[in-house]
Amino acid sequence: MNITFKLFATLTDYLPAEVRRSNQMVMDVASGTTIMQVIDSFSLPPKLVHLVLVNGKYIAPENRGTQALVEGDVLAIWPPVAGG
Repeated sequence: MNITFKLFATLTDYLPAEVRRSNQMVMDVASGTTIMQVIDSFSLPPKLVHLVLVNGKYIAPENRGTQALVEGDVLAIWPPVAGG
């Protein structure tokens, strides 16, 4: 099944070089794949995985290992944001 995977800010460095400019890619994942499995497959540092949304809905850290993605989902991840 296909999902869209988006990484923002400094996390885009973890995407394949050819899709970094657009910050997103379509991925073929197995049915039942969880959010954490996608995160782990890109070796994203846990301290940089801050805001996680599926189809615009916030997913709490305790649910990321159990929530399975479905066909057409958009998984978007932001690192912690700091400003001044």
